[in-house]
Amino acid sequence: MDFLHVIVIGLAGLWAGTINSVVGSGTLITFPVLVALGYAPITSSISNATGLIAGNASGAWGYRAELKGQGRQVLRLLPASILGGIVGAWLLLHLPASVFGVVAPILIVLALLLVIFQPRLQRWIAARRAAAGSDGSSTRHTVVLTVLVFLIGIYGGYFVAAQGILLVGVFGVLLGGSMQVANAMKNVLVLGVNLVAALSYLLFAFDRINWSVVLVIAVSSLVGGWFGSKVGRRLHPAVLRTVIVVLGLMALYFMVAKLVAS
Repeated sequence: MDFLHVIVIGLAGLWAGTINSVVGSGTLITFPVLVALGYAPITSSISNATGLIAGNASGAWGYRAELKGQGRQVLRLLPASILGGIVGAWLLLHLPASVFGVVAPILIVLALLLVIFQPRLQRWIAARRAAAGSDGSSTRHTVVLTVLVFLIGIYGGYFVAAQGILLVGVFGVLLGGSMQVANAMKNVLVLGVNLVAALSYLLFAFDRINWSVVLVIAVSSLVGGWFGSKVGRRLHPAVLRTVIVVLGLMALYFMVAKLVAS
C-alpha cells in the first residue's frame, strides 16, 4: 500500500468512525473509497467491516455513561442481536446480495420515519401504556423489541451498512428514553453484530482480507469513534435527529443508486 492510499483510507476511516459513533452508516464512506482506489469489492467490504470494529468499540466506550441503568436491557437484547448477526453472516455466504439490495432501502425509509416521528410516537405509546395501567415492562413490549433487534441483527450481519439507523429508530420509540440512550444502546449492539461478522470472515474468507487496509481503518476509526462519542453526546436531541435523517437519506440515495445501476 503506497503512502497516498494510507492517507486517503486513513481519512475515510477517521470520518467513518466518527459517523458510526454518532449514528451509523460509516461503511458508506469507507467502502466506496476502497473500491475507488482499486480494491476488489468483496475484499473492500470484508476488510472495511473488520477494520471498523475498533471504531465501534471506542464509540461504545465513549457512550458508557448513557448506559447506566440499562444493564438489564443490554443483557436481554445483546444475545438477540448477536444471534441475528450469526444468521446474517450465514446468509451472506449463501444468498445473493440482490435479496437485501432490494429490502435495505425500504428498511432505511421505515427507520427514518421512526426517527422523524419519534417524539409523537413516544407520547402515543406512553398514553396507551397509561391507559392500560402498564409501566412499559410488559411481556409483549419486551418480545416485540427483542424480535426487532434480532431482525436488525440479521440485516447487520448480512448487509452491515446503516444498521445503526435502524436500531436508533426502533430504540428511540420503544425504549422510551432519550436519543442519547438509544444511541448508546445502538453502539453496543452494532459492536456485537460486527464482531460476529468479522469472526465469520476470519473463519471462511481469510484469504480475502487485506490486512494493510484493516490496520489503517482500525487505527483511524478508533480515533474517530472516540471523537464521535465526544461530539454526539453533546448534541441536542433535535440536532442529533436531524443528523441521523440527513445521513440516512444519503445512505438511501447510495443504496437506491446501486440498485438502479445493477
